Amino acid sequence: MSAKAGGFVLTSSPHIFSKTSNAKIMVTVMAALLPAVVMSVAYYGIRVVFLYVLSVTVAMATEAVTKIFRRQDWRSILDGSAALTGVLLVMTLPPAISPLLVALASGFAIFIGKEVFGGLGANIFNPALVGRAFLSAAYPVAMTRFSAPRPLFAFLGRSADTVSQATPLAAARFEGVTTPWMDLFLGQVGGSIGETSAVALIIGGVVLMWLKIVNWRLVGSYLGTVFLLAGIAHLMGPNQYPTALFHLFSGGLMLAAFFMITDMVTSPVTNLGVIILGIGAGLIVVLIRLFGAFPEGVMYSILLMNAATPIINRYTDTRPFGAVRQEGRRV
Repeated sequence: MSAKAGGFVLTSSPHIFSKTSNAKIMVTVMAALLPAVVMSVAYYGIRVVFLYVLSVTVAMATEAVTKIFRRQDWRSILDGSAALTGVLLVMTLPPAISPLLVALASGFAIFIGKEVFGGLGANIFNPALVGRAFLSAAYPVAMTRFSAPRPLFAFLGRSADTVSQATPLAAARFEGVTTPWMDLFLGQVGGSIGETSAVALIIGGVVLMWLKIVNWRLVGSYLGTVFLLAGIAHLMGPNQYPTALFHLFSGGLMLAAFFMITDMVTSPVTNLGVIILGIGAGLIVVLIRLFGAFPEGVMYSILLMNAATPIINRYTDTRPFGAVRQEGRRV
């Protein structure tokens, strides 16, 4: 986002020039998502490819039209941010979701979740999760219709309850059925399109951390908090609460930890800040999963902590921008 005022050009962050561009970062993140995307197609069929294409197309078209009405450069859609939002949105949706609802959510995610705030760099909430939240509120029945994936790893063997139309979290919460963690790790469970294969998401996430596109402190504090609190709950009530590994690999936690809560725009700018964000989001996940009305709390954990990001930045980023530490002095 940029605007001219009083002879100056006002732009949203980042303001540091580097060989790394927004487009390169977005392409890298989408490349890291490729293993999970491939697994989602393998599990749920060619229909998923159509949903990805539809979501990305609507997202880019919505941003282009918005830019044209604002008399801004519509070629901003080439930076890849809208396309990434479209892909992530589909990965959070049930496999049987209607294409019409995908299109509605994709347009809503870009327009309300991103462009209303001023475009890339100015939005305060993760746009893909804004789109999913819209569908959850407007079409709750459609958002709870899950289908079983294809048995790609049937040769490993699994329990009869593993592949069902209920998600593992819902089965554990309302039926008392716990899915083996290996099935969760590989993806042999019902769930949203892109969240079922934890191993595919971990592969992409590790690559992003190695490239330093994703802050490992945020990933570690988020997953670590869920693991610790869920483990304590299990020790206190082993017959009532699932194990920490179950919570770690079930639901959308891995997708969120590596690709959503780590969004550069909506996460804090300091190392201390991202740790606070991760701990807070992890706490919300566990509270909702164990005591809330819904079996999953990942979406709410990120959106709520996105809202807290400005105040986290304010109280953790105390050094003036551009200041340098001098010997014998504190800055």
